[in-house]
Amino acid sequence: MFKVIEAVASVEDFLRLRQISGLSPRSREAAEKGLPNSLYGIHIQTHSTTIAMGRVVGDGALNFEIVDVSVDPIYQGQGLGRIVMEHITT
Repeated sequence: MFKVIEAVASVEDFLRLRQISGLSPRSREAAEKGLPNSLYGIHIQTHSTTIAMGRVVGDGALNFEIVDVSVDPIYQGQGLGRIVMEHITT
């Protein structure tokens, strides 16, 4: 069973998901500084493990960018990326 959480993933989960999903690595320092400045975040968990995430960054008025959308490869193909994007865009 999947649980959708409308909040930015933890630093640890963010770094892990980026690595296992093939996104470029980020430093812990950058993640600790940047994640709290997200305008919106979502992550999906199963059995208390974060398996998908995405977030929105921007200036809060004119520019918004969808970033860091990733799904654990073990769970790809199950529509989790679509769920993340639906929450971000609605």
